Amino acid sequence: MRLSDFDYPLPPELIAQTPPDVRGASRLLCVGGPAGQHTALADRSFTELPSLLEPGDLLVFNDTRVIKARLFGSKATGGRVEVLVERVLSDDRALVHLRASKSPRPGMVLLFGDDADPVRATMVERRDALFLLAFDAGTRVLDVLERHGEIPLPPYIERKPELMDASRYQTVFAREPGAVAASTAGLHFDAALLAALEARGVRRAFLTLHIGAGTFQPVRDDDLSKHVMHHEAWSLPQATVDAIAATRAAGGRVIAVGTTVVRTLESVAARSADGSLVASSGETDLFIMPGFRFRVVDRMVTNFHLPKSTLLMLVSAFAGVDPIRQAYAHAVAQRYRFFSYGDAMLLSRRTD
Repeated sequence: MRLSDFDYPLPPELIAQTPPDVRGASRLLCVGGPAGQHTALADRSFTELPSLLEPGDLLVFNDTRVIKARLFGSKATGGRVEVLVERVLSDDRALVHLRASKSPRPGMVLLFGDDADPVRATMVERRDALFLLAFDAGTRVLDVLERHGEIPLPPYIERKPELMDASRYQTVFAREPGAVAASTAGLHFDAALLAALEARGVRRAFLTLHIGAGTFQPVRDDDLSKHVMHHEAWSLPQATVDAIAATRAAGGRVIAVGTTVVRTLESVAARSADGSLVASSGETDLFIMPGFRFRVVDRMVTNFHLPKSTLLMLVSAFAGVDPIRQAYAHAVAQRYRFFSYGDAMLLSRRTD
């Protein structure tokens, strides 16, 4: 398949610029169903999700927490810099994207925060498109970001971050800091909906995948075999492995909340010949496109994805290329809201 196979027309006004007034007050487009009705479409509201799942099903969430990853500062020698943290490597080191009129050389000092008492970081080395920064001893990167950073809204949200973004561009179950973008499928869940799912008999489990800025990296070549995926760090705990095994043994379904959960579970399964899961952590650059064999996930909750994106390829692999094309055309015609702060889909895995 070619990149052009994953394009679709999207009116700009359908790109959600703000979250709904109330968390969870979104629409939900159901695509397919457990009976193999791959092209069936149903317009629902997200609050109906408990009635669309069965007792004994398992929802798997990504508990990553978005950090205030964008920093503005200056070179010690003068000149403004903008930093977007890609990954925190240790207490005082981070890999970052860096914008400046002239790229800093190794050894150059950067200043952030208050002019009277700035935080110092030294550019250690360049690693391809990224820069390694070392902050002064005793300075924790996460503390600097919390004090001086800014929530890095996606590039298609054409406004500056506001106070409400600090909470709304964050899931209610976010625990592990490290992501520079939200697990957007999880943004729809609030305490009331989680309680309703529990009352329905739907269980939940968690894993962590820290979403990097590479998630917005465009695919530049029409030949998809030439695309190189970005790396993202993940951790799969034993409790979640056990929950998935118990769900399978009881005949329940594993439902991933977001493409990040799909990538994590399927990356771990791909490590073994029989697709079994083992509690572990690591990095994934798994590129899921049509033809991929899914071993773990049965259904998926996800938002709508950008044209020509690897995430659109992933959901097309999961639910089928034609069903996704029909679903997206339907969503555009019915004026669904797209992308991070937009509406959601409930997909069933294509089995033929």
